[in-house]
Amino acid sequence: MANSDQVSSKMTYDPMPEEDGIRAFIAKCDGFYPPDAVAASIDQQRSWYDALCAEFAFPHPDGMHVEDDVIADVPVRHYRPADCTSHHKIVYMHGGGFVVGSRDSHDAICAEISEAAKAELIAIDYRLAPEHIWPAQHEDCHRVTQSILASGKKIVLVGDSAGGMLAAGIAVRAREEGFGDRVLGQVLIYPALGGDLNWPSYGQMANAPGLSTDDVIYYRDVLKAPMDDPFAHALSVDDLRGLPPTFITAAYFDPLRDDGREYTARLARAGISVQYREEPQMIHGWLRARHMSPGAKTAFGHLCDAIATMVE
Repeated sequence: MANSDQVSSKMTYDPMPEEDGIRAFIAKCDGFYPPDAVAASIDQQRSWYDALCAEFAFPHPDGMHVEDDVIADVPVRHYRPADCTSHHKIVYMHGGGFVVGSRDSHDAICAEISEAAKAELIAIDYRLAPEHIWPAQHEDCHRVTQSILASGKKIVLVGDSAGGMLAAGIAVRAREEGFGDRVLGQVLIYPALGGDLNWPSYGQMANAPGLSTDDVIYYRDVLKAPMDDPFAHALSVDDLRGLPPTFITAAYFDPLRDDGREYTARLARAGISVQYREEPQMIHGWLRARHMSPGAKTAFGHLCDAIATMVE
């Protein structure tokens, strides 16, 4: 756990949500993962993040089968609910700025999504930066999804934050490689899509809890993905026609908010079926608050409903 000296330097946030549940979530997170965590070593960041994730762990739903596996030389985790009614697969790419996170960090989240959608979910444990810079993360996710698609299965791509960036890129690449009709949908949760740092949300929410604009800059620098790479930053893609139905959920108190807004608008102009929800009291990372914040619980319900509809 981070000590009080490590946290106190950035404990005062402006602006801040008003909902008591999400405020309690912010305070709890700060006790494990200090707001200025990116100033620490990579090993320290991962240690803090692992402790935070363990604090928000929950048991798997009754009867769920969970198994670690390797697909195309990439570690994955399978979740199969007791009541599995879909033949299609959900492929999940976790967040963490490409620096932290794993199939363990998002275990409970993946299990609950799989249970709600009544479909098997495959979580990808892609390589992290800075040990592995771009495009290692994309290539890991591509190998897994290509293996699933090549077997004749159809998939729904889901990712949060950095994982949203990966999911969007995989959707673009699937279209380019002729597999677009097998991607039933993409669900992007407060995604990082390569937005312009001059957009309003990057200034208004520069010091927002959960993620700051400086954090965004740090993660981009560590990953080293070219800003014009269409598989890295979906907002750099000129032609979005032919992409799958999309659900995007953004948080108002998040510098990445305008990434979601702008990508939604561009998809709509390209004729893509797209739904957008902006959670007015949520921050970046609200997925973990779903059991302590009414707003996060509601948002998670809408997210699961969208995935369930796509995977039917």
